[in-house]
Amino acid sequence: MVTRHNTIRPDSIWELKAQTLKKNNLLTLHRGRESFDSLGGLTNLKDFCRRALQPGKAVKPRGVLLLGVSGSGKSQFCKALGNETGRPTLMLDIGALMGSLVGQTESNLRLTLRIADAMSPSILFCDEIEKALSGVGSQGDSGVSTRLFGALLTWLSDHESNVFFVGTSNDISKLPPEFSRAERFDGVFFLDLSNVAQRDAIWTLYRSHFGIPANQQRPDDSSWTGAEIKACCRLAALLDVPLTRAARNVVPVAVTAAESVEKLRTWASGRCLCATNPGIYSRKGDAPLKPARRVQRPSDN
Repeated sequence: MVTRHNTIRPDSIWELKAQTLKKNNLLTLHRGRESFDSLGGLTNLKDFCRRALQPGKAVKPRGVLLLGVSGSGKSQFCKALGNETGRPTLMLDIGALMGSLVGQTESNLRLTLRIADAMSPSILFCDEIEKALSGVGSQGDSGVSTRLFGALLTWLSDHESNVFFVGTSNDISKLPPEFSRAERFDGVFFLDLSNVAQRDAIWTLYRSHFGIPANQQRPDDSSWTGAEIKACCRLAALLDVPLTRAARNVVPVAVTAAESVEKLRTWASGRCLCATNPGIYSRKGDAPLKPARRVQRPSDN
């Protein structure tokens, strides 16, 4: 395969690596075309990772933990990071490591981490990690989750390979505090709801992607995430209706889960790095979100 065309080609190497990973069924090689140009905002996070992953450095980077509102671009950023830095992105699903035999789960994790080390320099991406590690500390699974978590912690602190770990979480309070301590990650970033400038950039991206005229009026997008802007543009193209009409089918997470978002933003203030601007995230001066109201129908009376 490598010499199919009488020369070594990058696409042949990628295909060979992908087939090798499929045989183990522990990691998935992501081969999308995402880039930072297709991701509005997150300027400070992009800058940080670009600098950390510059080749030729004597100090190897460890990784980042991304905390944020659902739909704020955490997973999209992770997928774009590999293409932006020229590294393969390995998708780690901790749930897929679980085995039925005693010790099989821990063995699967050790094999997975050895494979990731062997494929360095690379990006190791674990999405919604708090759900994968939700059983830590309980004895309902005979301590499997706790041992799995311990092995992952040890690797995060001690691995010498050039593997950049990126974990995402929607609720860091469900993670044990030792997970996010210093020297496990290079930084813990908070991805907030998009501001006006970010929303402008995201609208421009998705208008172009879905072929929506630039002069078409856009709906009230206060407290919208990038995912909701994309959904609005996609529905406008799918249903062949204006953006303002397509927006009737979009209910932002800042409304449906206002209490959870408020709690998350309050926790992150002063504790996490800001993904947009340099420095620590602070939500001082933000107006509180309003939860969704139940619409009363005549039949309710």
